Amino acid sequence: MKNGKIITTIALAVLVTAGACKKDFLNTEPQNEFSSESTWTDGPLAQAFVFNLYSYLGYGGFEEQMLAAYTDEAMFTHAGRNINTFTEGAETPSNPAWFSGTYSWNTMYEAIRDANIAINRLPGASFDDQPLKDRLLGEAYFLRGYYYQQLMRFYGGVPLVKRPYGLNEDYSIERSSFEATVASIVSDLDSAALLLDGKPVTPGRASELSAMALKSRVLLYAASDLHDANTAKSKSATLSSFSNIELVAYNGGDRTARWQAAKNAAKAVLDAGTGYKLDLTAPVSAEEGKNNYVSLSMGGGSKAAEADAAAAAELIFFRTLSGLYTQESNWPLGGLHFGINNGPNGYHNWGGNTPIQQLVDDYEMMDGSKFDWNDPDHKADPYTGRDPRFYATVLYDGAPWKPRPSDVIGLDPVSQIQAGYYNNGSGTINGIDTRSSSVENWNGSRTHYYNRKFIDPNPALPDNQSNFQLVPWPFVRYTEVVLNYIEACLALGEEAEARAWLNKIRFRAGMPGVTDAGQDLVNRYRNERRVELAFEEHRYHDARRWMIAAETVGRGIKSIIVNGTLKSGATPHIPYRHDKSRYNYTYTVVDNNENERRKWDDKMYYRPILRDEMNRNDKLIQNPGY
Repeated sequence: MKNGKIITTIALAVLVTAGACKKDFLNTEPQNEFSSESTWTDGPLAQAFVFNLYSYLGYGGFEEQMLAAYTDEAMFTHAGRNINTFTEGAETPSNPAWFSGTYSWNTMYEAIRDANIAINRLPGASFDDQPLKDRLLGEAYFLRGYYYQQLMRFYGGVPLVKRPYGLNEDYSIERSSFEATVASIVSDLDSAALLLDGKPVTPGRASELSAMALKSRVLLYAASDLHDANTAKSKSATLSSFSNIELVAYNGGDRTARWQAAKNAAKAVLDAGTGYKLDLTAPVSAEEGKNNYVSLSMGGGSKAAEADAAAAAELIFFRTLSGLYTQESNWPLGGLHFGINNGPNGYHNWGGNTPIQQLVDDYEMMDGSKFDWNDPDHKADPYTGRDPRFYATVLYDGAPWKPRPSDVIGLDPVSQIQAGYYNNGSGTINGIDTRSSSVENWNGSRTHYYNRKFIDPNPALPDNQSNFQLVPWPFVRYTEVVLNYIEACLALGEEAEARAWLNKIRFRAGMPGVTDAGQDLVNRYRNERRVELAFEEHRYHDARRWMIAAETVGRGIKSIIVNGTLKSGATPHIPYRHDKSRYNYTYTVVDNNENERRKWDDKMYYRPILRDEMNRNDKLIQNPGY
């Protein structure tokens, strides 16, 4: 893979004889191009065609603007990116907010068109390698299912195009019901799993297990509140007035059977895979719990001492990256330069997607109790004794991090995040990772936190413009499927089974097991899913399918202000460093409306179909509220 896309280079040897007739020269085929027919007569050419289907995955979630900025996980620092059009509820079909190409309507249908061509042509392909033919067909089915799954998650039921269109056909097609859309995706994934059974597992490519795992996600969504018409209508006036509710939900049927199908699909994956360190019977130490989560985030793509390469076993379907790249016109490259896009400005990074206080507050204390600003001990020292995953996900004031760049190390020789303001007895020092930094005062976080997750902690990579990282993006990982299984078990009343698997995840993180029951267990599960899958593009969808988005996006954005004052008689550190023995620190939570004033409107349960698409296909029906 090169430049973020899979590229296959086919070398051709062209033999030209001196005695060839000139009239024959005009009848030769171009040697640097291939006809559509020749693609399906040659195994490598057919493989190149299918490889191109993967290019629509982009960098996964490793883009400069992350889906997390549309949730209560993060705030996007830089204005003018059309994030607030969505978070303020101002998006319309004619005035769309930012869309990623990894789920936009147009891009997904381009990908589906190419998948349809491969699915149509591969069964009759004339090359002799049947195992390759089956594998490529399985990958095409998987990718068509994946891209339809992306559309389903954002729009509900969509037009199901299952064949390549020819010229002069009627291209208008009605939206299928949500139920039919789910059935079509599941059918594609079942076909993929059958064809990929026994085929080699190659990093970055679809496998039998990835088809099974994605099926578990699709069926979990299908059973959720947002997609059950009666439940959705009872929770939303906007949805209750929608006359075409079958486009976005099951309008009847056996919901218990849907939960059972979701449970069965997830259990099949759990039986077929292993994940990473999910066989523990007691919590590991806090340090090991932190390192376990760092290892999961790195997916085998880091050489840092705390990153265990064995955690790559967690990945089921993922985006691999390569150091064989050149600078492109759309630099910085999202995947390779995730650290630049999101790291602290005191490292000459751009602090793009920064955690908000609501996410920080949802990390439990080490004893499993909730963090509470009304607790004097918690308020006085909010970053001590928290869930170890917090320390592997968030960079906060005083957090240890990598050595500073050479031109900054004199201001911070001990490598600590400086996201606050410190009085040394004679004046105020602005932390070098704030927006008042003496290093860079334009890329600083507006929440006074930075994202650590997915940034390679290798000290040899300071994340400046001469370095890159090779951390894979996890489209689907084993623990997501474990959480899918837990949720289905809870819906079916199987609480003991749900607790057992929930505790496996917590033990790996160094957290104590839970004994909750009923709604308390559901709430614990939802928070566990929130912190375990943070910044992995799940919170956006989870908040919607649980129909709690008014309580998440609707909460707005809160930030932290950290002030440090020199203790009486203490000598200040010059240069400054975080030190509780010399400084008193106070922490003040504030509303943050600098970039956007968030609000929730029930129409935001779905994205609007763009006006241009409606004009091209007059059979489309817009989602409720738009």
